[in-house]
Amino acid sequence: MSQPAEKLRLNALIALVVGSMIGGGIFSLPQNMAARAEVGAVLIGWGVTAVGMLTLAFVFQTLANRQPHLDSGVYAYAKAGFGDYMGFSSAWGYWISAWMGNVGYFVLLFSTLGYFFPVFGQGNTPVAIGCASVLLWAVHFLVMRGIKEAAFINQITTVAKIVPLVMFIVIAAVAFKADIFTRDIWGLSNRNFGGVVDQVRNMMLVTVFVFIGIEGASVYSARAEKRSDVGRATVIGFLGVLALLVLVNLLSLGIMSQPELASLQNPSLAGVLEHIVGPWGALLISIGLVVSLLGALLSWALLCAEILYATAHDKTMPTFLKKENANQVPVNALWLTNVMIQLFLVITLFSESTYTSLIYLASSMILVPYLWSAAYAVLLSWRGHTYDGAHGERMKDLLISLIALAYAVWLLYAGGVKYLLLSALLYAPGVILFALAKREQGQPLFTHLEKGIFACVIAGASLAAYGLYSGVLSL
Repeated sequence: MSQPAEKLRLNALIALVVGSMIGGGIFSLPQNMAARAEVGAVLIGWGVTAVGMLTLAFVFQTLANRQPHLDSGVYAYAKAGFGDYMGFSSAWGYWISAWMGNVGYFVLLFSTLGYFFPVFGQGNTPVAIGCASVLLWAVHFLVMRGIKEAAFINQITTVAKIVPLVMFIVIAAVAFKADIFTRDIWGLSNRNFGGVVDQVRNMMLVTVFVFIGIEGASVYSARAEKRSDVGRATVIGFLGVLALLVLVNLLSLGIMSQPELASLQNPSLAGVLEHIVGPWGALLISIGLVVSLLGALLSWALLCAEILYATAHDKTMPTFLKKENANQVPVNALWLTNVMIQLFLVITLFSESTYTSLIYLASSMILVPYLWSAAYAVLLSWRGHTYDGAHGERMKDLLISLIALAYAVWLLYAGGVKYLLLSALLYAPGVILFALAKREQGQPLFTHLEKGIFACVIAGASLAAYGLYSGVLSL
């Protein structure tokens, strides 16, 4: 952890943030948004998302600067503010969200290849899952070669995948038609949409998924060459990705009507560009998506292993997860992560999970870590710890963190009961690793408050299990 060879500079940290956020989500954005909202609600939703996610970016920046001893971001903040079980739960939820997103990426990758090779279908055929498994373990052994080497490759793929997106924005800006954009701004002709508030709420989990990774630099804070670069990388990466996402989404709404976009097969960005310039447009976007997904798979493989390593290093998870190989890569954490990805790839054969259902579940799992990070920032600024009389700065940080906390609570509401229950089902088994860690330290499993929180998790998990068994819920 402390060797100079492993230290990451600002450009590498920015690439980790951007590379983590720009995966498959932006390439499916036109269809995912059009299926849930019209132009007016989309504009409002992006406004809410921009403010909410920007405040979260500032929260991570502030916490990185004011609590430099807390490495690994989302997990460390929850533990410092609210105890061991909340810290563990944040790490567990973040880790599941990360590898669940990778399962979605594999499905989308081979769904894209299915455009040219029908044998891959929607990315969940036996051939597609077999090829995805081969790719999974190729990435695994690449990461085993070293964190720094993998981060360098990530920088290259980050640059490569931005090029087709910029080309799309330029071409779409020229082809943009205002009359299509303004045809039915509030979705009054579509009874399935509901009111504007319903439309905004329905698109929220999509916006969360495309921004997952905003905390990427915070996770790597212990490996940063300069601590101040962590916050800078977070904000710079966020603003750049926000511009790309909004432009891609809004320009698409001026190229094809809402019903046309909603009916596109993902990656829908390929269909939009094909509509403008012909088949070569779909080919360009498909190539860009393949590069993008390969880079994102690498970024998230790094992040998954790092979060488990960090939690094991300070005894929140069992010590076997902090074992490193000769290249200082946390091997057991990496193996556990990729075994879980492999398991869920196989499950997609039987559950017929789509890319959209997988990213929704991944998004819901990360809401708790985001919420506790924002809550810790509120606690820190409210108590004035580390501010030393800087009243104005303290009030500014308190306001920002309160907005971020309100946004995180809104996201839990927007996600709906289904994903809240499914999240509880995935959170519950984590207690096994938490219990092993507590046993290694000779400590009691829960405090009195944590017993109540865990009881709520078990209740939610039980309802979810019954819902899946009875068919009321589905993945």
